[in-house]
Amino acid sequence: MKTAKGLRDEDRSRIEAAIGHSFAHKERLDRALTHSSAKTAKGGNYERLEFLGDRVLGLCVAELLFTTFRAATEGELSVRLNQLVSAETCAQVADDLELHRYIRTGADVKKLTGKNMQNIRADAVESLIAAIYLDAGLEAARAFILRFWSARAAHADAARRDAKTELQEWAHANFAQTPVYQVAERSGPDHDPRFTVTVEIIGLPPETGVERSKRTAEQVAATKMLEREGVWQKPSAGN
Repeated sequence: MKTAKGLRDEDRSRIEAAIGHSFAHKERLDRALTHSSAKTAKGGNYERLEFLGDRVLGLCVAELLFTTFRAATEGELSVRLNQLVSAETCAQVADDLELHRYIRTGADVKKLTGKNMQNIRADAVESLIAAIYLDAGLEAARAFILRFWSARAAHADAARRDAKTELQEWAHANFAQTPVYQVAERSGPDHDPRFTVTVEIIGLPPETGVERSKRTAEQVAATKMLEREGVWQKPSAGN
């Protein structure tokens, strides 16, 4: 059975220039970019590296957020962290590096697109982080992460995701219940309606949102409750 070859020297040089790290052990870079579907004679694939890289990324991003957003609550920091270490963000970093040109996969995987391929690109970035960590230690891995995550961490939207989803997860974790939304009032003409929606969690005061659509009013109510309970920091409070 034909086996996948290692990276070409010129490809290694391009990747090392892009990530800002020259590997002392070149085989670590090869392994970090080898999917389990690729048939390799030696060196293995990136599955174990992915496990380690995920933890190194989480630590360095958590440290970055902790030192950058000194007034942020634990809840806001958690939301930011979850977004920044997500498969979507890692895949974006992979795209910045054009890793899709170098990831070695089997023929069947090469045909995959969409979310499945996004996950492969994300896994390769985590594996690359682990390879840098093993090759040169935490400082080298941190330097790579800061290079590609600092701007993303500073983005204002990084603290916010869908408010209803966030409130539901928080309510499940803390109260073992699902928030209940109700339309308290609909006013205005058909072409310019106003929906007043309340959200309730047993044991907490309700919150209200008023908007032109029911869905947006629900998001406003959820946001207000998250901010009131300290899960999210109010934008006016600053970072």
